[in-house]
Amino acid sequence: MAKKLAITLTRSVIGRPEDQRVTVKTLGLRKLHQTVVHNDNPAIRGMINKVSHLVKVQELEQ
Repeated sequence: MAKKLAITLTRSVIGRPEDQRVTVKTLGLRKLHQTVVHNDNPAIRGMINKVSHLVKVQELEQ
């Protein structure tokens, strides 16, 4: 079974650099406290690492 990641936007992107804003949008996050679920892969992990100070991540077993 593949692992999934639940990613929640916990801090605002207001005042953040444009590349961080684009990364949050690419993850599918638009509003604070919105949660999206993605498959765990190196590309998603890299995006999470870039905006780790803005998001909270939980690993899901499915």
